[in-house]
Amino acid sequence: MPARVVSLVPSLTEAVARTLPGALVGATGWCSRPAGLDVVRIGGTKNPDVERITGLRPDLVLANEEENRAPDLEALRAAGLDVLVTEVRSVPQAVAELDRVLTACGAEGRPGWLDEAERTWAALPDPARRRTAVVPVWRRPWMVLGRDTFAGDVLARLGVNHLYAHHPERYPRIPLDELRARRPDLVVLPDEPYRFTADDGPEAFPGLPCALVSGRHLTWYGPSLTEAPRVLAGALGAARR
Repeated sequence: MPARVVSLVPSLTEAVARTLPGALVGATGWCSRPAGLDVVRIGGTKNPDVERITGLRPDLVLANEEENRAPDLEALRAAGLDVLVTEVRSVPQAVAELDRVLTACGAEGRPGWLDEAERTWAALPDPARRRTAVVPVWRRPWMVLGRDTFAGDVLARLGVNHLYAHHPERYPRIPLDELRARRPDLVVLPDEPYRFTADDGPEAFPGLPCALVSGRHLTWYGPSLTEAPRVLAGALGAARR
């Protein structure tokens, strides 16, 4: 029997809803997938309402070490709740953690979409050429992908090496002048967490090709993994100056 689950992570919300309909009783306001998800909203990823979550009497609360704050998770545990915290820094780790999460939520065996995602990523050919990139995730101030990130691993598997992969910080603040001076082959601009668009982002990098990509496919680990290689490859190939 599926557990009663509260999810504090949008990608895990989508994964559980797809695999175990009815298991979710609560999710954050940022949990936008699947469309029309009808559960109690319990605040945001950074400010969950502990009292409301406790009132839902969940068997399990799903969290992530990057997206959720340690004090909030400690407060949930102090309230007597079981909290499962994921760590996802690579595609293989995402597959393993999704398997662990879904099993804990009551799934009997791995869902077909997760097997498909694993096969899809494993079957990717070695890139014919590799390009360098800077990957902003915020502006005002400018922040980029740094070391040891899931999105960085996704891009590397698609032939894109981001230039701050060995920075001491995972999401360093880098002045715009320095980003431009690195002269990457392209700039990758996702639509979340900051919503970069054709009119908000590319103008900051004159003369550099810019790829506008789906943040869900770049940073989420869930059902979107099955189509992410195709969607992202298309966006990266369409990079324009």
